[in-house]
Amino acid sequence: MAIKEDHIFQYPQEFILESGATLPDLQLKYTTLGQLNHDRNNVIWVCHALTGSSDFTDWWHGLFTDDSPFHPDQYFIICANMPGGCYGSTGPLSINPISGKPYYHQFPEITNRDIIGAFELLRLHLRIASIHTLIGGSMGGQQALEWAIWQPTVFKNLIALACNAFHSPWGIAINEAQRMAIAADPTWIQQEATAGLDGVKAARAMAMISFRTYDSYRLTQAEKSTEQPEQYRAASYQRYQGEKLAHRFNAFSYVLLTKAMDSHQVGRGRKNIQSALGAIQAKTLIVGIEGDNLFPNSEQAWLTQHIPGASLEILSSMYGHDGFLVEFEQVKNCISKFLKLPLKANEVVS
Repeated sequence: MAIKEDHIFQYPQEFILESGATLPDLQLKYTTLGQLNHDRNNVIWVCHALTGSSDFTDWWHGLFTDDSPFHPDQYFIICANMPGGCYGSTGPLSINPISGKPYYHQFPEITNRDIIGAFELLRLHLRIASIHTLIGGSMGGQQALEWAIWQPTVFKNLIALACNAFHSPWGIAINEAQRMAIAADPTWIQQEATAGLDGVKAARAMAMISFRTYDSYRLTQAEKSTEQPEQYRAASYQRYQGEKLAHRFNAFSYVLLTKAMDSHQVGRGRKNIQSALGAIQAKTLIVGIEGDNLFPNSEQAWLTQHIPGASLEILSSMYGHDGFLVEFEQVKNCISKFLKLPLKANEVVS
């Protein structure tokens, strides 16, 4: 039976960010499932989404099972928590070794490239020269694309779900509205771990509208009576989602990582977006979701068009963007087809 383990990687030098700012030290929390084979090439590297953790068996529990194309007895599955987060990697609540106090508002802004730069240090530390499959969804998919562009010879397969080549004005606007909600919380100015938590609740409620669809709310949150004058199910659901996130996340990481998502632009510092995507050498599967309002399928189609030999799969789901975290059977099926079948360039898999 495959063993799941948590680990800490400590980088012993200054970590230089894309902005030129530095972190005096860098710690990454990462989770592994399974064992490396003799050739150290049976690695499945998972990049988690905005508020996810390194424990992929928690939030993607249906993907790495005995009937999965990534059977944990055959592969070494790894996921590192993003720096800037709050699940064990260096983040705003970590102690700044220079001041001896938590960073809080003083934590430097980071980008998706900084995040994969940290992952690359971990890869080198683990002496992993070749990765069988790099997979990520949403913000994790953005990072997977960036990494596959930066280190094109490392990855054999790339699976990017519900993401894009650059974060859209629509996505940036949604994130900024959430940050405005946090800034409107009068506690946000405080140097405390709990600063801005009421703002986080409002921000998460706003985000849920972009994660889901009209039909998902109609089918799951409709009133059971026509006489309901208040205390609507949809309203209580929004409050529940806000409370749930506030119990496991902090406002500092939420602001920092939404800005990192906004920074996603594969063409930055390169010739253009198209040539950046054209540098990807991994066999690539792009996965979109019906009704995804945050990363619409036009973005997935554009990625498929510009990544050499990429294939496109569209999942059917009433859950919109969150479908990549819910539709486990569809995800497993499309991954199995992708890994087993010889796919033509730019083929759409139905």
